[in-house]
Amino acid sequence: MVPQLKDLALANRILAHEGVVDAFGHVSMRHPERPERFFMSRSRAPELVTVDDLMEFELDGTPVDPRGRTPYSERFIHGAIYEKRKDVQSVIHNHSHEIIPYGVTPVKLRPVLHVGAAIGEEVPVWDIRKKFGDTNMLVVNMEQGRDLAATLGMNRVALMRGHGCAVAGTTLREAVFTAVYLQVNAKLQTQALALSGEVQYLSPGELAKAKEMTSQAIGLDRAWEYWILRADRTGID
Repeated sequence: MVPQLKDLALANRILAHEGVVDAFGHVSMRHPERPERFFMSRSRAPELVTVDDLMEFELDGTPVDPRGRTPYSERFIHGAIYEKRKDVQSVIHNHSHEIIPYGVTPVKLRPVLHVGAAIGEEVPVWDIRKKFGDTNMLVVNMEQGRDLAATLGMNRVALMRGHGCAVAGTTLREAVFTAVYLQVNAKLQTQALALSGEVQYLSPGELAKAKEMTSQAIGLDRAWEYWILRADRTGID
C-alpha cells in the first residue's frame, strides 16, 4: 500500500470537520511514484472516507482497479488539473457556501488576512455555461475538466460559477490549508464588505510575503497536526 494514502483519508476527514465539505466534495493526491495517475475516494461523503475507499485513476478519469466501487462523477476536475499542471500534487473540489457569492457577482475574492494569502494573487471564475451551454453544472468529462483547468491556469484557486471551486496544491497539506483559509477569507471579506465598501486588502507586497510564509512546511505541519486532532479518525485505517 502507498503509505501516503492514510494522509489522503485524513484530508477528507479534516475538510469535513472544518466545514469545507459536507456530503459532497472531494480531495485527491497524485500518485507519488506514477505521476500519470492519482488517488481519490470512491463516491462517498468525505467524513466517512477510509483508506479502503481510496481508488487509483488514470489522468483521464479511468479507474485502475474499481473492484465494483463507484467513482465520483467529477473526477475529471482532478485529472484535468494534474494533466495541465505538473507542479500540482493535490486537488480539492468543494461547494463552500461562503465562496459562492464571489462566483456569481462582479466582486472579486481577495486576501484580507495574512493566512488568506494562501489563495494567491488572482482567483479567476470559471463559468461552465460559456462553452457548454445549460448543464447540470457538474464537470463530467475531460473536455469540461480541461476548460476549468485552463481557467485555473497557474493559480491556486478557481471559483466555479454557481457551484464551488477547485483548489490546487504542490502538496496535500498545502491544498488543505488553502481550501480551509479560502473559506475563512471569503467569510471575513463578506463581513468586511457589509461593514464598509472600503476594505483594506493585503497589498501586493504583503500578499507575496504572506503567501511565501504560508507555504512553509513548519506552518503547514502545525496546522495539519491541529486539524488531525480535531477530526474524527474512527476506522480510518
